[in-house]
Amino acid sequence: MKITVLAVGRIRTPFADAQAHYLKLLGPHARVEVVEVPEEAKLAKRIPERAHVCLLDERGTQRSSQEWAGWLEQRRMSGRDLCLVVGGAFGTSLEHVDETISFGRMTLPFQLARVVALEQLFRAHKILAGEPYHH
Repeated sequence: MKITVLAVGRIRTPFADAQAHYLKLLGPHARVEVVEVPEEAKLAKRIPERAHVCLLDERGTQRSSQEWAGWLEQRRMSGRDLCLVVGGAFGTSLEHVDETISFGRMTLPFQLARVVALEQLFRAHKILAGEPYHH
C-alpha cells in the first residue's frame, strides 16, 4: 500500500524539519509520499486513482492510537492505496471522500496537521510491529 499525504501549501520551517524526520522514520515501514498543491482547487486532481481518500478535519471520526493502527491495518488489507488530505489555512472540502478523520477537536495549524499525520502513521506502524511506541 502506498500512502499519500496530499496537502495544500508548502511546508516551512520548523515544520519542514519535523516532516523530514517522520518521513525518514517511516521509510522502513511504509511507502509514504507527501504531495503539495498550491491551492485547494488543485486537490481533487492530485488524488491517486483508486485510493481510499480520508479528509483530515476536526469534525471527523476520532480514534485512539491503537484504534488508528487497527484502522491502518484494515486499509492495508483492503488492497487500496491511502490518501490523507490536509487542507490549507482555512480547511478544505472535497466532494468525494471515503471518510473524514480527526486527530482531535482542536483546530491545528495546517502545517502541524501534516506533521501529526506522519507521526501517527509512524506510531501505528510501530504498534502493528509490536514495538514500543511511547516516545
